Amino acid sequence: MFLLTIYLFSKLSFAWWWYPALILLPDLGMIGYTFGNKIGAVSYNIVHHKAVAIVIYVLGLYFKNEVLQLAGLILFGHSSMDRMMGYGLKTFAGFKFTHLGEIGK
Repeated sequence: MFLLTIYLFSKLSFAWWWYPALILLPDLGMIGYTFGNKIGAVSYNIVHHKAVAIVIYVLGLYFKNEVLQLAGLILFGHSSMDRMMGYGLKTFAGFKFTHLGEIGK
């Protein structure tokens, strides 16, 4: 899935360096944890949910908007990269608790 986003990105008109420059941007969703576990989990999960990424990408296709397509690809690529490393969507129990299990166990 991660490689698919790189391929789809290559079909857009952006310079190659945009992808690596933006790929970690979704981790800004962690800022929500400064307001507690529940807000943190919700803010993190919104930008790490693959369905959200797909909807944004498809809207970009529908409206012929490459910026939306790029945003969808970055969100999907980042989420795919996270899943490869064993990081999942967060639960309300805390940052290290995900739908894939506890991080660092």
